[in-house]
Amino acid sequence: MRYARRTDANQTVIVEALRTAGAKVKVIHQPFDLQIWADNGKTMYIEVKNPLTPYGKRGPNPKQAEEAQGLPYATVYTVEAAIRAYEVLQA
Repeated sequence: MRYARRTDANQTVIVEALRTAGAKVKVIHQPFDLQIWADNGKTMYIEVKNPLTPYGKRGPNPKQAEEAQGLPYATVYTVEAAIRAYEVLQA
């Protein structure tokens, strides 16, 4: 049986902020929540976590840690952290 994907409560706000900052954002769900692109052609993955939930406090799960080998990714809890990750991507 498949279960509906849960979206972290802060994900919508983070996606909107990234797009406002100029990032191209695609919600991909697996293995991470988001894929973002900068104008320089660089891409990275973002895992959005909600710090108000016990699950969100745990960080990436083992599957994500395995799939992240060699990939640029960030785990973010706030809009500010997501914008910082995007700024690093642009550098």
